[in-house]
Amino acid sequence: MEPSPNLPTGSSQAETASGPDGAVRRPAAGQQANLAGTPGAGRRVSFDLRTAAIAVGAVLLVGTLVAGTGYRYEPYAEQPLTVSGEIPTDARALQQFTARLRGRQRSLAARLDALAPKGVYIVIDQTQNRIYLKRGSETLLEAVCSAGSGMVLRESGGKKREWVFDSPRGRFEVRTMLRDPVWRKPDWAFVEESEPIPTNPADRLDYGTLGEYALYFGDGFMIHGTLYERLLGRAVSHGCIRVGRDDLRKVWANSRIGTQIYIY
Repeated sequence: MEPSPNLPTGSSQAETASGPDGAVRRPAAGQQANLAGTPGAGRRVSFDLRTAAIAVGAVLLVGTLVAGTGYRYEPYAEQPLTVSGEIPTDARALQQFTARLRGRQRSLAARLDALAPKGVYIVIDQTQNRIYLKRGSETLLEAVCSAGSGMVLRESGGKKREWVFDSPRGRFEVRTMLRDPVWRKPDWAFVEESEPIPTNPADRLDYGTLGEYALYFGDGFMIHGTLYERLLGRAVSHGCIRVGRDDLRKVWANSRIGTQIYIY
């Protein structure tokens, strides 16, 4: 149930511009009168700058049209189907060639079968929140489940720890099968509820939260029941795989110690 912790103040007076030495330069009284008495001077400067900007943009546009963008656009041309020159045209040689290919196919199929899981196994699709109970290519059960939410919990005080609530991915196997499992609440469960972490181990025990059965597959992760079946089909767990009561009973009845679990 527990994922691994990851472990110059401006002057109030108006100023014109600063010189290279940082001193503020103020215009003489005559200059101020000249600027104030010449309406439109500021507008002419603004107009000249705007005209220059438009001219530069036009030059760049013309240059791009003339020089091009550097990309080459070629129409797609479908390539003709080519046949390997190794295929014989003689009837007898073609028959022998076909026999070799079929032998190779049987060999590859045998190797693939050897890699396939034996007996009943469990497949969990985290993206779709689905659990499958399979025997070979046969699907014995398809049901909704809830995988890890991917949420991050950070401890505000204490050790400043961090937990990421992801479900693991890969191949696992059932290590322990528990009836009426009791959840020993980890530290993050108390941090999440803003409760003090107990020092008495008995205060960590939570009965009934995990449902009727739990299949433990390592590192604190389990397939177990839930009190919140209405949330099944959503990624809302803390890393374990939650399954509804009736579907969990079928998974339990068909599983054994060593049953393979594939999570992707």
